[in-house]
Amino acid sequence: MLHDRVMVKVEQDSEERRSTAGIVIPATVKMANRLVWGEVCGVGAGARTVKVGDKVLFNPEDQYEVEVHGQLYLVMRERDLHAVATLQTDNGTGLYL
Repeated sequence: MLHDRVMVKVEQDSEERRSTAGIVIPATVKMANRLVWGEVCGVGAGARTVKVGDKVLFNPEDQYEVEVHGQLYLVMRERDLHAVATLQTDNGTGLYL
């Protein structure tokens, strides 16, 4: 990756979801402006806050898609990320946003 670009593998949602009240939401329901989580698979030299292996929150709309060896990835600028979740294993208790 070049400059501040980030390559993200999108986590595939299951076919149906459950609300906190236990209501089953079928896969055919499209939620507008929903942010999704993904895993960083590559970063450019200009990226300052993310590294490979981080989980990031982003808007999948208006991003560039690329297929590598049959796997779909999204390429975006680092500034298009909304949150970074890093697994802290040294003196930490787990996942931090």
